[in-house]
Parts: sequence; C-alpha cells; structure tokens
Amino acid sequence: MPKIKKHQHKGSILKEIILGGQDGLVNVLGIVLAVATATHSIKIVLIAGLAAAFAESVSMGAVGYTSYKSGKEFYLGQVAKEKKEMKEVPHIEREEILAIYRKKGFKGKLLKDIVNHITKDKKLWLETMMLEELRLCPDEYEKPLKTAFLIGFTALIGSFIPLLPFFFLTVVNQAVIVGIILAVVALFVTGIVKAKVTVGKPLKQGFEMVLIGMGAAGIGYLIGLGLGSI
Repeated sequence: MPKIKKHQHKGSILKEIILGGQDGLVNVLGIVLAVATATHSIKIVLIAGLAAAFAESVSMGAVGYTSYKSGKEFYLGQVAKEKKEMKEVPHIEREEILAIYRKKGFKGKLLKDIVNHITKDKKLWLETMMLEELRLCPDEYEKPLKTAFLIGFTALIGSFIPLLPFFFLTVVNQAVIVGIILAVVALFVTGIVKAKVTVGKPLKQGFEMVLIGMGAAGIGYLIGLGLGSI
C-alpha cells in the first residue's frame, strides 16, 4: 500500500508541474510573439512578458488552490454519503462490495471471505468503497496550499523561458527565434519526462507536447501580426 501511495503522489506532483510549467510557458510565449510582432520593441516585450509571467503564476496558483480545495470538499462529501449508506442500508453496500470483487474474477468461498473481511472493518470498508467504487483517493486533495504553490512556481519558471533572450539580446527578431527554440526544447523535454514517469513513447510525447504548445502560442503570433498591421 505505501508504494501505491508513493506512485500516486509522484504522479500528482508531475501533473502539477506540467500544468503550471506548460501553461506559463505557452501563455507568455504567445504574448511575447504577439507584442514582439506588433511593436518590435525589446522594452515593451519585457514589460508585457514580465507582467504576464507574474499575473499568470498568481492566477494559476489561485486556480490550483480553489480546484484542489473543491476536490477535497467533494471527497469529504462523498465520504459522509458512504458512511450514511453503510449505516442505513448496509446490505446494499455489502452487495456493492460483492459486485466489485466478483467483477475482478473472485467467486465462491474466496469471494465471500473477501467480502466478510472487508465489511467487518468499517474503516477498510469505507476506504474500499471510496477507491474501488468512486475512484477517489484522499492523497490527491491533502495539501491544497502546497499544490497551489507548486503550480504557481512552475508557471513562473515556465513563463521566464521564452522571456530569457530578451534580457540579453538587443534585436527583437533574434530574441524571438531564441525564445521559440528554448520553448520547443523545454516542451520536448517535458514530454519525454512525462512519458518516462507515466506511460507512452518518449519521442511521441515530446513531439505531441511541442505541437500542442506551439500551436497555442502561434495564435499569439497571428494576433500580433494582425495588430501590427492596423
């Protein structure tokens, strides 16, 4: 059981890192492309990019907090509901446990023994219903503040990737090209890491992440192109 929890925790952290980092990178890259294309000014790109980076990180952190807090409240609500049903209609809840393990392939005396073992321990019974019937794990909602900080921080880190060249280069077009290259590399590496930690082909996941991210950022370029021609 501890190993399962450890893997779930690692998967949750990876999800938060990808969510924050990719969102920050793609959004700021889109803004950078739009502003650079429309103004051709390093200074304006930096002002707009930095404002977007910090706003994005705070926004993502807040969204992460409220989302996970709502998830925790929903989980606790389902716990209360299951406890009530176990008390008021235990025969129905017992049948649900029976159905769950019958579906897993257990039958006969072994199936009855499993059901008896689970239902004689109310804590185990409740945990089984939450995990097996509702597919809800408490570990995912344990620390909303920690989740919010992680999402917000990774969003800030991701936001700075396409902005970095504008701190060191003086020609807008050069900074844009370097920023795009850095963004592509970051997205590709993120996809590879995701594939290695979860399930999937590293190269496929890498290219998929690049296509999704650059496709979204490309919208920013088109907007900048349109605004620049006005």
